[in-house]
Amino acid sequence: MSPISQETADVNAAIDAELQLLDPRVRGSRALAARLLDPEFVEVGASGRRWTYEEMLDALPDLDGGNGSGGGEGDRGGPRFEPSRMGGVVLAPGIVHLTYETDFGGRRARRSSLWRRRDGETGWRMYYHQATPVPAAAE
Repeated sequence: MSPISQETADVNAAIDAELQLLDPRVRGSRALAARLLDPEFVEVGASGRRWTYEEMLDALPDLDGGNGSGGGEGDRGGPRFEPSRMGGVVLAPGIVHLTYETDFGGRRARRSSLWRRRDGETGWRMYYHQATPVPAAAE
């Protein structure tokens, strides 16, 4: 496969994995989410809170967009994360940077994720994620 084709395939695989993490069924399942998060995962959420791998797996079902009782209504017809303008670039072999925006019940955020695939692994895992709220007056 040519380098450009491989880069396109890597970006597409990371986008697919990112979209899976926005799915309420995946967010509500520790086992499914654990396959997509890197063991060294860190997130800085839109609230400014820092999350580790274990903290995120413990909380994810109850966060917005999940299936739990903590405000995430996912499959019960409540708000869902609606992504837009998603794109990515390969920063180095095995590292993809994605950027996009989400709307969640009228709350917008700009998001940035780093995905990595370690040697010997076939799947991509989210290594880092950051969300920044977009004020209502901003474009």
